Amino acid sequence: MSATAPQELRTTPLHALHLELGARMVPFAGYSMPVQYPTGLMAEHQHTRQAAGLFDVSHMGQLRLEGADAAAAFETLMPVDVIGLAPGRQRYGLLLSEEGTILDDLMFANRGDDLFVVVNGACKEADIAHLQQRIGSRCAVRPMPERGLLALQGPRAAVALERLLPGVGKLVFMTGERLAWQGHELFVTRSGYTGEDGFEISVPGPQAEAFARALLAQPEVKPIGLGARNSLRLEAGLCLHGNDIDASTTPVEAGLNWAIQKVRRTGGARAGGFPGAGRVLGQLDGTVPVQRQRVGLIAAERVPVREHTELQDADGRKVGEVTSGLLAPSIDKPIAMAYVTPAQAVPGTRLNALVRGKPVPMDVSPMPFVPQRYYRG
Repeated sequence: MSATAPQELRTTPLHALHLELGARMVPFAGYSMPVQYPTGLMAEHQHTRQAAGLFDVSHMGQLRLEGADAAAAFETLMPVDVIGLAPGRQRYGLLLSEEGTILDDLMFANRGDDLFVVVNGACKEADIAHLQQRIGSRCAVRPMPERGLLALQGPRAAVALERLLPGVGKLVFMTGERLAWQGHELFVTRSGYTGEDGFEISVPGPQAEAFARALLAQPEVKPIGLGARNSLRLEAGLCLHGNDIDASTTPVEAGLNWAIQKVRRTGGARAGGFPGAGRVLGQLDGTVPVQRQRVGLIAAERVPVREHTELQDADGRKVGEVTSGLLAPSIDKPIAMAYVTPAQAVPGTRLNALVRGKPVPMDVSPMPFVPQRYYRG
């Protein structure tokens, strides 16, 4: 959580609604955000897995890149295929430093006349400055602080949203479309960060509360806070920037090789050409050693293991550190993500987490911990 003083916190367009609904508000990424509502984290988590949860993610940064050269320019900053992204499609991207480490992870969509980009809330000012400095001469970088952003997640999300936005159900995972609600333009993508089917909806700020109320009026939908958002994404094996990935982590160390398309890899038509390409492509090819690797862990005892907990091998040697961890509501077991030495990253490897000085046995486990249920048509 952010250490920003309360008087400096910004608010989202849904702030009054959160208070009305009895949310417990906390500082997060410079904003006053709801961590949970009166029903509590466990109930919110399970409701999202079973029906549909509404998240306020308006603290995230929204921007658009405009101009004929926008895709080519944006591609110089990331190891992903931007030029080849078709209109109406969305992709996960990674802004890299000159050392090949992750400045931020983001989502971007080709809307035909621009690229719509969503970045992490805590990074958005730095990201926007980075984009303007590096590619601002090749395309227009236009922040969109006037818009709110909502996420509707869960197996009943499409049913609920279809009542407000007829036809939205035809979208499939990682596609997006401009739609209208009461005369106002929305941009909707079928995506999210819970592992469930769902949507992210960019809405004009003045209409965000009314749209949220319309969603909450649907019988499937309940409001969900940051606490359940964290437990849901961890069960889905999804990284949280600032915990599981940061400016010390390369994509390969983080296990994000899948996010680097073949066209940008060694031998590809547009190989390299992004910051830190030598290190990243070398790690992909095996010519540059990887010192650590992100893994999933499941505890053999019912003891939650939190971030920064040391991990040791059977001989008591430190081999890594937990980056995220909690008791997973869906499987009722303590789970975690961690970075360990490559030798300890093999599934089934038994490690010990030092919790208050006592070893808690944990086994390296494949991720996701809970199967992802994206809608692919």
